[in-house]
Parts: sequence; structure tokens; C-alpha cells
Amino acid sequence: MSIHKEVKRITTHILQEMKSRGEKIAMLTAYDYSMAAIVDEAGVDIILVGDSASNVMAGHETTLPITLDQMIYHASSVVRAAKRALVIVDLPFGSYQGNSKEALNSAIRIMKESGAHGVKMEGGVEIAESISRILTAGIPVMGHLGLTPQSIYKFGTYTVRAKEEAEAQKLREDALKLQELGCFGVVLEKIPALLARQVSESLNIPTVGIGAGQHCDGQVLVIHDMLGINKGFSPRFLRKYADLHQVMNSAIKSYVNDVRAKNFPNEKEEY
Repeated sequence: MSIHKEVKRITTHILQEMKSRGEKIAMLTAYDYSMAAIVDEAGVDIILVGDSASNVMAGHETTLPITLDQMIYHASSVVRAAKRALVIVDLPFGSYQGNSKEALNSAIRIMKESGAHGVKMEGGVEIAESISRILTAGIPVMGHLGLTPQSIYKFGTYTVRAKEEAEAQKLREDALKLQELGCFGVVLEKIPALLARQVSESLNIPTVGIGAGQHCDGQVLVIHDMLGINKGFSPRFLRKYADLHQVMNSAIKSYVNDVRAKNFPNEKEEY
């Protein structure tokens, strides 16, 4: 029997057990109560309240504009729906970089005001002090290396990271540093599959990949991407499991046509 099927609530300890047993971790994003309830019921292990809400919920071009208050609002909605999944929340841009006291305050606000189970932070050794301070307060931290979207203006592109050996070596060292600090896991985004395998095998804590190949201990996608709600986003790593854009568009057109043709509501739909 798989350990994740036996438990009532996924914890960081369960994720560690899953890695030890070679059981893969399934992670998806959610940002609201209704979607999170569906994701949780379907058996996802981790729900990430991602700062990707900035893109898919608010329509911003990058993840940078979303605020801590907005992340807490989304996280609170998700926590109310999640009965089984571990809920992890992105610390948004500007809430932890360069100031470990502010980082701690941001993480505490997320935990107290949303009821979430942990936070995720982008970066390696450069944010070590902030990670340490948050962990000292007993708040679980998930790392995030590779393509870190909050640094998009530094990179200048969303292309694959760590293809050159110098950057790959820094990523290996950063991953070990995150483990040493006490992170319970690390997301590896858009890096070569071989590097992701090396990092996953070098760590005792689980890795969760997005565009990082099949050898990570788990996988994560943005829910709006994998359900095909976002029409224009089709990177190589994305598998679309549905075409909800088409389904929803068709349903809404039918509704509009029925209203205009005076077909809705009909007599059976009246009181």
C-alpha cells in the first residue's frame, strides 16, 4: 500500500517517506476555494498557492506585482478547501529578499492569517539568512532553484537555466545548502534533466520538478496550464490534460444563444 494513500493528511514527514520509498509526489497549484476542493479530492499531495496567481488570476505579465496581502487572500481560500493535501504558499517578490527580519514577518503572517502549512522561497545561498530565520520559528520552507520567475528581469528570458557548467555547479551547491539549512524539499524549474537527476540523487530531501525531467521525486504544474484554460502557453514541458478553454467557451456561447433566443429560462426552470 502506498504511504500517501494511507494517510489522512500529507505532512513534510510523509513527503520524506515517499522519497525514501520511491513514490512520486504530485503537486499542483490552486488559488481559490472551488478549484482547490477539486484538486484536493483528486488526490494531489501538495497544493502550491503560487505567485503565478499574479499571471493567471490577476493578468500581470510577471509574478512580481502580487502582494503579500493578495497571497494571504488566495492561501486562505485554498486552506479552507484542502482536507488532505499539504498547502504551501509562495513568499512573493519583495517580502523576503535582503531582509531576514521582514522575511520572518512575511512567513509568520502567511501561517497565522491563512492557516497554510509552509512557505516556498526562490534562491540559494543568497537568501540563506532569511530561510534560517523562518525555519527557527518552526515554519517549514520549500526551496526553489533553476528558473526563478521572481528574478526574470535579471535573467531577461524564461529559457532553460544551468546549461553551462558554472551555473549548474552553483545549483548543485545551492541545493545542498538548502538541505543543510533544513528545507523540507526543493522545486527545480526548467533545468536539464540530467542535472535534475544528479541533484535529486544527491539530496535526502525530495525534489519537485517543472520542466526538469522525469527523475525528480515529484512534479508540479500550474493548474490553468495543465487544464488548457490558458490558450497561449505551450512550453515543451507542459502536458495539457484537458482543453477547458474550448469546453468553457462552448458552454458560455450556448448560454448566450439560449438567453438571446428566449430559450433560457424555460417553463421548467421557473417558479
